[in-house]
Amino acid sequence: MIPARARRVLAGLLLLAATACTTGPSLESQGEVTAPPGDSKELTIGSAGFTESDLLAQLYALLLERAGYSADIISVTNREIYEPALESGQIDVVPEYAATFADWLNAKADGADAAPVGSPDLAATMKALRALAAPRGLTVLDPGRAVDQNAFAVAASYAKEHGLKTLSDLGRAKLPVRLAAGDECVQRPYCAPGLKKTYGIGIVAVDPKGVGTTQAKQAVQNGQDQMVLTTTTDATLDQFGLVLLADDKKLQNADYVVPVVNRARAGSAGVRDALGRLNTVLTTADLASMNEQVDSWRRLPEDVARTYLESKKLIPKG
Repeated sequence: MIPARARRVLAGLLLLAATACTTGPSLESQGEVTAPPGDSKELTIGSAGFTESDLLAQLYALLLERAGYSADIISVTNREIYEPALESGQIDVVPEYAATFADWLNAKADGADAAPVGSPDLAATMKALRALAAPRGLTVLDPGRAVDQNAFAVAASYAKEHGLKTLSDLGRAKLPVRLAAGDECVQRPYCAPGLKKTYGIGIVAVDPKGVGTTQAKQAVQNGQDQMVLTTTTDATLDQFGLVLLADDKKLQNADYVVPVVNRARAGSAGVRDALGRLNTVLTTADLASMNEQVDSWRRLPEDVARTYLESKKLIPKG
């Protein structure tokens, strides 16, 4: 079932998809941003089409409506489409992830081979992201506590047997580890190479079953593999008897949830303050719990988001 807000803007989806890649001023013509930030009262929020993005879009919409804005949601699963649409003002607000979006904008500006600017350092990542976003007419609001980054899980029984709570513990244990992950993990610096370099973990093989897939988790559950690459907001780990090992040396990039807005339409203090209220409450565990309610309990993202904000007293019950 499509949420009511999404239905109201689906008619414009094909037009957006057809034009978003060619709209928005080029970097060469943008120059220095001097105009005051805009405060349109009718805003469109973009969702990337997966559960967590849908939930964040619903949270944003409810908070903006509480602050006196009209907020519609449109689902655009391709960043190559929704980011130019954000620049052009066809979309006004999107939930993003700091390090990933910084690297994406950096590659867009300087080419696919550009050195990454996202890092485990949140302050450095945010500085780079804002510098890349501003010339495109985008404002990156403050991150909160919620982070959705790569994470590594093992069977709870395996963790108990070897006394494992952190990735450092696993490195010290000197155990041979088969890692269930995507095949790109063999080369990516934050995956197998990073685990070896940073933690001294003996990765003997990468089992190419994908990132956080059911197949990958089952391989760890049944002992075929010892560890799986997933994310910090994975809501299904308990179902497979798995637990996360803490990234205690901060190998992973700072993929904190950040709202990104079109400055000319939604760069006002009103939007910033409305969305900033979420930063005082939303945690990684909260996101994981809400993901589970949608994916496992089959609740609608709008209902889950409303219940959450009511429980935190950020919107009135009703």
